[in-house]
Amino acid sequence: MIDLLVVHAISLPPGAFGGPFVDDLFLGRLDPEAHPEFRQLAGLRVSAHFLIDRTGQLTQYVPVHKRAWHAGKSVWLGRENCNDFSVGVELEGVEHGRFTVEQYGRLATLVRTLMEGLPALTMERIVGHRDIAPERKWDPGSGFHWDHFRALLHWTTPDDKHALIWD
Repeated sequence: MIDLLVVHAISLPPGAFGGPFVDDLFLGRLDPEAHPEFRQLAGLRVSAHFLIDRTGQLTQYVPVHKRAWHAGKSVWLGRENCNDFSVGVELEGVEHGRFTVEQYGRLATLVRTLMEGLPALTMERIVGHRDIAPERKWDPGSGFHWDHFRALLHWTTPDDKHALIWD
């Protein structure tokens, strides 16, 4: 049963937005020679359910009810291996950078849709990667405004529910 949503941030190469590299990473085709920073990612098995880019475009990589490899070694409320019971949403961004209006709006709409389809997913069960792996991870970072995001959840409607792949 999915009862956790984890918000992440990613940019490839670090600090750069746009381009094919995040897609390539999540689809298992990132060329480790394409950039010096990518060598450390060679052979890494990683994916997310969703990515929201800087323009607010939503890409789904893994069906909601299938496991994605986004959390790594993680614990939430005493439960280990958060990949087993969570949905991972990546925002294109960096540790101390701001996220766009479009990203917040799309994230709020997506989360409302997911909450409608996943009854165990509540406001209290939406966390950052740093909350489930605090010794290893920083994301979504200090530039992500949780209060703003939570306020948007009250004002959005789940208009994307038919676009999601659930199984």
